[in-house]
Amino acid sequence: MGLFTSLFTLPIAPVKGVVWAAQRVAEKAEDEYYDPVPVWRELADLERQLLSGEIDQDTFDRREDELIDRLEEIAEFRQQSP
Repeated sequence: MGLFTSLFTLPIAPVKGVVWAAQRVAEKAEDEYYDPVPVWRELADLERQLLSGEIDQDTFDRREDELIDRLEEIAEFRQQSP
């Protein structure tokens, strides 16, 4: 990179840094959102609650459907991602 190019692009360097940092934060948030491990843990906890009598079968069925839908969403996302 030449001296002229360096001097010309210097004013936008902070913007590039902010954009880069925002992209890294977005990637990290996406990784956490599409992580299936917490969903599996929640399913296991849900079953424990049902077996211990903390929740009834209807509550279990409703919440289980929500969690399975979430796992399907995660699987679809992971198939689409490169």
